[in-house]
Amino acid sequence: MKIFVLSKKPLIAYILVLFSAAILLIFSSNSATSVFNPEGADRLLPIYNVDRGTEKVCTLTFDAAWDDKDTDQLISILDTYQVKATFFMVGSWVEKYPESVKKFADHGHEIMNHSDTHPHINQLSEEKVRQEIIGCADKIEAVTGKRPTLFRGPYGEYNNTVIRQAETLGHKTLQWDVDSLDWKDLETEDIVTRVLKRVKPGSVMLFHNGAKNTPAALPQIIEKLQAEGYRFVTATELLLPEPTVVNRQGTQVAQDLPTPGPTESVESTHAA
Repeated sequence: MKIFVLSKKPLIAYILVLFSAAILLIFSSNSATSVFNPEGADRLLPIYNVDRGTEKVCTLTFDAAWDDKDTDQLISILDTYQVKATFFMVGSWVEKYPESVKKFADHGHEIMNHSDTHPHINQLSEEKVRQEIIGCADKIEAVTGKRPTLFRGPYGEYNNTVIRQAETLGHKTLQWDVDSLDWKDLETEDIVTRVLKRVKPGSVMLFHNGAKNTPAALPQIIEKLQAEGYRFVTATELLLPEPTVVNRQGTQVAQDLPTPGPTESVESTHAA
């Protein structure tokens, strides 16, 4: 039997190789956990899409912060295809165009909260965040008679403070997983192609009012998805009933609760 003895230098080199491989493995694992949650489990996440299994259901959402010139056109398109959408409106927009807000609401579309003044909300103090959410909610309720229950930060920005304050004020924070990029004035065909190749069951699509080619793209998108068996619902209809959790990919999923024993009771872990 031969006995191999490593000299000191090769042994150290061998240990360094193993150590480097272990470090690379750890970093590789951590970097692949989630594109939505790079800061780890301590970071709260908004909802990007919803786990609806194989059910072909999705939602159209619009951010309203510009002018209101296409209000009647958007309503006409959505009425034609019997689609109800969700509009995230800035408080200042609501204040400036109350008749447009009322038109959307009267046609059965949801009116939700997009902040009061469209700031970079993740740079604000807790109190300023509260003011932005409350200010917009008050204006929407004054026009529609309904208080919004969903919030979307301007520019898609959020942090733990934003999500917590929104939740405290009765709002879930909703993002999107299908971005039309219509605000970039993409050509109609580019918007249609971009959206259709990204939609999946439970998707939240993002559009904007006042975008140049959105009215031309919408009918093609709706017709194609309806032909594929998709059903359009409002954002609140897309969401799952509580209790739920948002996983590390930003998907809202049902939360399994333990079966209560003889002396146990089940309580929702979701904050009101």
